[in-house]
Amino acid sequence: MNTPPRWYFVVAVVALLWNLLGCLAFAMDLSLSPDDVAKMSDAQQALYKARPAWAVAGTAVAVLGGALGCVGLLLRRKWAVPLFVASLAGILVQDFGLFVLIDGASLAGPAAVVMQGLVLLIAIGLIVLARKAAARGWLR
Repeated sequence: MNTPPRWYFVVAVVALLWNLLGCLAFAMDLSLSPDDVAKMSDAQQALYKARPAWAVAGTAVAVLGGALGCVGLLLRRKWAVPLFVASLAGILVQDFGLFVLIDGASLAGPAAVVMQGLVLLIAIGLIVLARKAAARGWLR
C-alpha cells in the first residue's frame, strides 16, 4: 500500500472539522425549544416548521456520513467512499425538501443558497478525493 502525501491528511482533518461543525449545527437544530423557535424571524419560523421529517433525516445522513467518511480517510479505509456517497445523497434529499418543496431560497435568502452550494461542492470534492485515494492505493 502506498503512503498518501502529507496534504492528504491535512485535507482529511480540515474536512473532519467541517463535518463536525455540521454535526454540531444539526444537534443544535434538533435541540431548539419552542421558545427558541419563537425568537426566530417569521421567515425562519416558517422554514423551520415547514421542513418535512424526511428532509431532516437527510440532514442527519449528510452530516454523520460526512464525519464518518472523514474518519475513514484518516484511518485510510475504503469504506470512506460509500459514506461520502451516502452523505451526498443526504444533502440532495435535504436540499430537495428545502429548496424545491418549500422554497427555502426565498425564506432563508441568498446566503443559505450559497452555503448549501458550498456544502454540495465540498461533498462532491470529498467523494472525488476518496475515490482517487482508493485508486492510488492509499486506502485499504
